[in-house]
Amino acid sequence: MGVESTFRIGLGYDFHAFEEGRELVLGGVRIPYDRGLIGHSDADALTHAVADALLGAAGLKDIGTYFPDSDPQYRGISSLLLLEKVCRLIRGKNYRVGNIDATILAEAPKIKPHVEAIKVSLGRVLYLKPEQIGLKATTMEGRGPVGRGEGLAVHAVALLMKDG
Repeated sequence: MGVESTFRIGLGYDFHAFEEGRELVLGGVRIPYDRGLIGHSDADALTHAVADALLGAAGLKDIGTYFPDSDPQYRGISSLLLLEKVCRLIRGKNYRVGNIDATILAEAPKIKPHVEAIKVSLGRVLYLKPEQIGLKATTMEGRGPVGRGEGLAVHAVALLMKDG
């Protein structure tokens, strides 16, 4: 049997396609743009990737297991509410979040003007200071579905620390 670690690291990834007529929400923040992301919930790809990183670090199942898109109670729900539930699962395993690092891959819109607001929004749910959240954005230089502007993707890494 292995020894239980004081620190746990998890990786999350999400991709959502764009659709006209929807709001674009990232990290719980509404981003002005002519399209939003397609999804059962608010389609907040950043929050979904962070949630999966946290769940993975805790050795739990993926976000779709806990909040399936076949369940009508999650239709249109704020992904921040889902992230709150993920945090309760993490605390139930006696872990707390040490920090988060995420990269948004998108040709548009520009993410940089919204970074601080997103960090504050995620920090409220995760009980983190903005400086405990790394958030960057990059493009795919016109390549692939992200580069063609068909959607956006997010990579996220989470560090959990054992409580007590």
